[in-house]
Amino acid sequence: MDLNEANQAPEVNPEDDQGDNNNMASLLESEGLEIDFPTQGEIRQGVVASVTPGQILVSVGTKSEGVISGKEYELIPSDELANLKIGQEIPVFVINPEDSNGNLVLSYMRAREEEGWQIVENMVAKKESFHSSIIGFNKGGLIVPVGGLRGFVPSSQISFSRRSTMTGDTPEQRWSKMIGQEIDVVVIEVDKERRRLILSERQASSESRDSVKDRVIEELKEGQVYTGRVTSLADFGVFVNVNGADGLVHLSEISWDRIQHPSEVLKVGQEVKVKVITIDREKRRIGLSIRQLQSDPWDQKVTIFQEGQLVEGTITRLTKFGAFARLTDDIEGLIHISEISEKRIEHPREVLKEGDTYTLRVLKIDTTNHRIGLSLRRVDSMAYADMDWQSLEGILVVDEKDSTEAVAESAETSELKAEPKKTKKQKVDVVETTEPEAEEVAEVAEPEAEVKKTRKPKAETVESTEPEADSKE
Repeated sequence: MDLNEANQAPEVNPEDDQGDNNNMASLLESEGLEIDFPTQGEIRQGVVASVTPGQILVSVGTKSEGVISGKEYELIPSDELANLKIGQEIPVFVINPEDSNGNLVLSYMRAREEEGWQIVENMVAKKESFHSSIIGFNKGGLIVPVGGLRGFVPSSQISFSRRSTMTGDTPEQRWSKMIGQEIDVVVIEVDKERRRLILSERQASSESRDSVKDRVIEELKEGQVYTGRVTSLADFGVFVNVNGADGLVHLSEISWDRIQHPSEVLKVGQEVKVKVITIDREKRRIGLSIRQLQSDPWDQKVTIFQEGQLVEGTITRLTKFGAFARLTDDIEGLIHISEISEKRIEHPREVLKEGDTYTLRVLKIDTTNHRIGLSLRRVDSMAYADMDWQSLEGILVVDEKDSTEAVAESAETSELKAEPKKTKKQKVDVVETTEPEAEEVAEVAEPEAEVKKTRKPKAETVESTEPEADSKE
């Protein structure tokens, strides 16, 4: 061989080198040796390799297996943990590609949560509803799971039909019986950073507020009693939800007592019994009453009065149409201007004065409207002469009875006072009780008579009965 030929280096073809590299990649791929390392925050589909107490091994496509242990293991619900099987495919979230021990650290619940955020974001974009079930509650509403997340349905976003079944004053009483019930919701707010997910059943329901009210109005009947819940307070009354529709309890229909604002006796969320008093289907209004289910104290207070009776009243207020007179501490009557004087007057002040007391006649008692009609000009009317005479006879009978009782009491007292004298002088007992004047004479003459009895016993009668004859002797 020629020396030059021996020292000459072989020629290298770049295309041949590239082909060798491709062959190597193909070889690694064919042998399953391609390295695809997981990255932090990535969600992968893994296969359960083993399940032991406190640890789950998951194969994620590399030669090494990831581990779910510690806190991430404890976060898995017990029912889901019991259903995990070897060979089952599950999503996992890469927490750490390699910890200090060289382990690939995974999380099953974080993967479920991330998938949930993707689901709700798609729901918002597509405006889709989600079918789920109620798993819990708090003081403000219901807890509903959506794709591994826990969503919140505020009470204001619960459907009208479901709200109509609420009873009780505490969250437990209102919401606890709804746990386990199915529910359709839509997402109305998503905040992944704050982990905030707000849902609405009302917007997912095809039944609107107006349609619910129309249905309720058709079902309600005047005079019937229902249980409702106070939804809002206003200066003029209170709104109460009955079977999903709000009705108004006017301020005058809340209580028999005078109140300035509904907040004095009611609060939002309070459960109350109401009576349907009006239904306006054209204007879609429902009138309710609370006080009509309570006994009217006015009916008992007014029993002391009767039409035609004479009463004493103190003028409390003068108006153009008449004057108000207080008959008792909490009952007033009206003297219409036509019932003040026989003469025509322009204003009650021409005859009456506030604070003065007058004798008045009861003309009318209206128990329905709580009104008493009074009259000043008919106090001496002959139309009521018989009633006045009967009232006068009643007063006379009472006076006569009182007089008789007083005389009897006086006589009884006299007998008690005279009792000691009976032991001293039995013979003048009758005189003392029947003729009080003789008693004084006897008492005055008694000492002198005793002296005379000792000196001249035979002349006792003459001396005591005829004092002049005694002087002649």
